[in-house]
Amino acid sequence: MIYLIRHGQTAQNHAQLLQGRSDFPLNDTGLAQAAELGRWFGEQGIRFDAVYSSPLCRAVETARQIVGPAFPIALDERLIEMDYGPYEGADLASPAPELLAFFRDFVHTPAPAGMEPLSAVTARCGRFLEEHKAEAAEGNLLLSTHAIALKGALEYLTPDARGAYWSRYIGNCAVFCTDVVDGCYRVPTELRR
Repeated sequence: MIYLIRHGQTAQNHAQLLQGRSDFPLNDTGLAQAAELGRWFGEQGIRFDAVYSSPLCRAVETARQIVGPAFPIALDERLIEMDYGPYEGADLASPAPELLAFFRDFVHTPAPAGMEPLSAVTARCGRFLEEHKAEAAEGNLLLSTHAIALKGALEYLTPDARGAYWSRYIGNCAVFCTDVVDGCYRVPTELRR
């Protein structure tokens, strides 16, 4: 089974700034969200055999709050957030027109110049998932990542999605899960918003 989570809140999330690959830590709210998520996993009786995280500290800190200080966390660049290029740090309350057009219709509007295409996000997340499929069939894996990277993984895992996840809001510390049956991933289920 794979449990896919988005990291806890950062000050940039709270301020509605596009942080992308900028490496900001969790704020106090984010630390509390991640600790609560750790308690929730414990209450559900879910223990992890392996933990993978984006290398950005907000994702690592979230995973650390869940599994504790001694559990090994493997960092993987394929779980990193979308590269927003020149739009890194943009104020989402008043985005540039081309960024607003992209956010309004991810499916039909390509990413503005300098940003990572959504197809590339889906492809790299898919490569990670395929590489760890046998491991997911045998035990519980935790993947700590970011909003757009998580959406890319969900798009990969849901062949009929056709872009449905791109415009869907995924909150801090949201949880999705999927398992492997007969060598194939099942369509993911949302466990926590």
